[in-house]
Amino acid sequence: MKDILVLYYSRHGATAKLARLIAQGIDAVPGAQARLRTVAPVSTICEATAPDIPDHGPPYAEPQDLVECVGIALGSPTRFGNMAAPLKYFLDNTTPQWLSGALSGKPACVFTSTGSLHGGQEATLLSMMLPLLHHGVLMVGLPYSEPDLMTTQSGGTPYGVSHHAKPDGSQDITAEESRLAIAMGKRLAQTALRLAGEISA
Repeated sequence: MKDILVLYYSRHGATAKLARLIAQGIDAVPGAQARLRTVAPVSTICEATAPDIPDHGPPYAEPQDLVECVGIALGSPTRFGNMAAPLKYFLDNTTPQWLSGALSGKPACVFTSTGSLHGGQEATLLSMMLPLLHHGVLMVGLPYSEPDLMTTQSGGTPYGVSHHAKPDGSQDITAEESRLAIAMGKRLAQTALRLAGEISA
């Protein structure tokens, strides 16, 4: 089995739900399995520290996860059209993996959730692509051969999966968004296995 890393930060749970749907798509591809990981929150208080193991949900990511997995799905809520600080902080500390080329040639995709429909979904997806491209990954998007991409009324872009949660987080993930997230996971896993020589093109 080849592991695909699903790495995300989620404050209110919507991005975590997308991560689990992407993982579902990955697990649906024979020979692939999702490795769910999150990152610790960043505190404004210098002395504050998070526990080594989260109270709930998946474990915190470690640099070794990037090395061991054959693909990566990276997710974050939108913060003013950018990825959230905890995910950025994690990525800013991956210089050793950049220097060694640990991610070079691996496929990756990105996903996000926002409180407002025009709150920077696509800008956030693009912001997550930048460090991944510096790492030498091969970006995998959502093709318009996915019919839901043309009909969704909330989230979903060719740059990656997205979700409109509304300002109070009351909007659950729609059926279209769910199908797109699962399709994204499948596409990422299939691409990773092809690149690893596990399945033919």
